[in-house]
Amino acid sequence: MSSVTTQLHFTTNVYIAGHRPILQVAKEVATAAVLTEGRVALGVGAGWMKEEFDLQGQDYTNRGKRLNEMIPALRELWKGGWVQWQGEYYDIPTMTLEPHPPQPVPIYTGGHTDAALKRAAKYADGWIGNAYPWAEAESHINRLKEFLRQEDRDLSTFEIICGLYEMPSVETYKRAGAELGITGMMCMPWAMGNVNKGDRRNLNDVAAAYQSYIDKFAEEIVLPLQ
Repeated sequence: MSSVTTQLHFTTNVYIAGHRPILQVAKEVATAAVLTEGRVALGVGAGWMKEEFDLQGQDYTNRGKRLNEMIPALRELWKGGWVQWQGEYYDIPTMTLEPHPPQPVPIYTGGHTDAALKRAAKYADGWIGNAYPWAEAESHINRLKEFLRQEDRDLSTFEIICGLYEMPSVETYKRAGAELGITGMMCMPWAMGNVNKGDRRNLNDVAAAYQSYIDKFAEEIVLPLQ
């Protein structure tokens, strides 16, 4: 997708980084950042499925604390040149990781528990939530903003990304930005119509229907908001 676009940015929602080795995460994301000329952000979460961690040979019990340390460690590894990291959970001797990202890779964290929101406020460049009814989104974001204030963070430079159980519209998205401070929306353009995903007999028709609503979303929402 990056090879045929110039403006799209890409992120994960969310990547369970704690059950992968840190050097694997660092190298994969750095490579993606180079290939996209800096159009990549990393969305990470602590995870909840113990079996995933067991399969990867990673400790499930300290996954949150390890993720907290992994975030600044990744930033150090992506600086370029000779880098190292010594912490409680990761001990990386002096090394080079090349090619390194052409610019700092934003790191967003997910989850809406207090621990997850505190992680976002303390360590991350932004927060990726889920899709919520308006009142629930407002509750999570208000708690997040309070944790950001406690960390003396600048709310104007912090990304807040989530979805709303609302039909896509220019008015909804303007209101989400003005009232909630949402800077990025998770959205499904095909929610504007009825795409029969269950019809596997004619996938070309299904794909065309998705495409038509993506085009409609661009024309009726993205361009007016731009």
